[in-house]
Amino acid sequence: MSAKVWSKARANDWYARMPWMRGCNYMPPECANRIDMWQSLNFERNLESMKLDFALMREIGFNSVRVILEFIVWDREHDAFMVNFERFLALAARYGISVMVCLANDCERSRYHETPAQLGPQHCDPGWHGGRKPQPAPENPLHPLGYYPELDDPDTRERFFAMVREIVAKYAEDPRIAVWDLCNEPGYAPERSLPMLKRIFEEARKTETIQPMTSGIWGYPLCIAQAAALELSDVISYHNYCDYESNIDEIADLRKFGRPLLNTEWLSRGAGNSVQEMFPLFYLEKIGCWNWGFTAGQYQTYEHYNWRMTSIKLGERRQDYDFTKWMHDLFRPNRLPYDPNEIAVIMKYTKKADAASPEPEYTRVEHN
Repeated sequence: MSAKVWSKARANDWYARMPWMRGCNYMPPECANRIDMWQSLNFERNLESMKLDFALMREIGFNSVRVILEFIVWDREHDAFMVNFERFLALAARYGISVMVCLANDCERSRYHETPAQLGPQHCDPGWHGGRKPQPAPENPLHPLGYYPELDDPDTRERFFAMVREIVAKYAEDPRIAVWDLCNEPGYAPERSLPMLKRIFEEARKTETIQPMTSGIWGYPLCIAQAAALELSDVISYHNYCDYESNIDEIADLRKFGRPLLNTEWLSRGAGNSVQEMFPLFYLEKIGCWNWGFTAGQYQTYEHYNWRMTSIKLGERRQDYDFTKWMHDLFRPNRLPYDPNEIAVIMKYTKKADAASPEPEYTRVEHN
């Protein structure tokens, strides 16, 4: 029998037994994209970089990372991918870091107007957020931005759901995984996204897990897919890159669901979403939080969104946005802080959290 949405009592009991989860959305700085992160090519290099980053996370008090998997690697290098993923989990656990696993991503460009991804060396466009120079918008409105390519293609759709079933079943009782984030930012093409979102939850819930399942909302007003994500989730997750007041309002609104809250994407300095304001707020509210980015690298998320950069050329720059600051990422490529004052704030509140809530037994390991 398929599992059902957790009761509020079960979700809150699970959360009460967890330490305050805080960390980042992670990609090694040498990687131009998620194919680069998970494929066999250069994975040994990636592991060495991960060791440096995980040690630094441990030093500042982070205890969790959120990662988005890459279907094409699972599909074309299945056995190697499964080994690589296991090695990633094992390494993270060595440093006391849990993992939130994201399986699908609706914040993608349709393959109907972009060259399909391939394994092998990955191209990087210097100076562009996400490592890719903007491409023209699609002319065909039936294939808009933001519809996950693997689910948009009948040839890969069922294999994608096979990946969901395999990975969730394999790690259903593994405490190294903290949360299943089944779909990143559903709803860019709401009517098309909704049935696929429901199917992802259906496939994942064929296995009873010790971890909760979620899919995060990302803006207001909510579309039908985002509303469904809230109803399907065991714990409520959301993204908010806006200022302090916006976050206060959204937290108050989401508390009505009576479930634990997780902010799985935040930090946009130019928009007034800062470490100095947001991190203490998440600590006080005990909201799990994963800022975007850690060490600056080829993915270049310290750069501002590409649409913001191109708007400058069009004379559309908003005066309330600060282009002089990095957007995301906490550390420079040399792994020194972008802003030491941010790291001081992070360490202050992670120490407070650890003093109040000792880490789980399974993370108490020796580190080299």
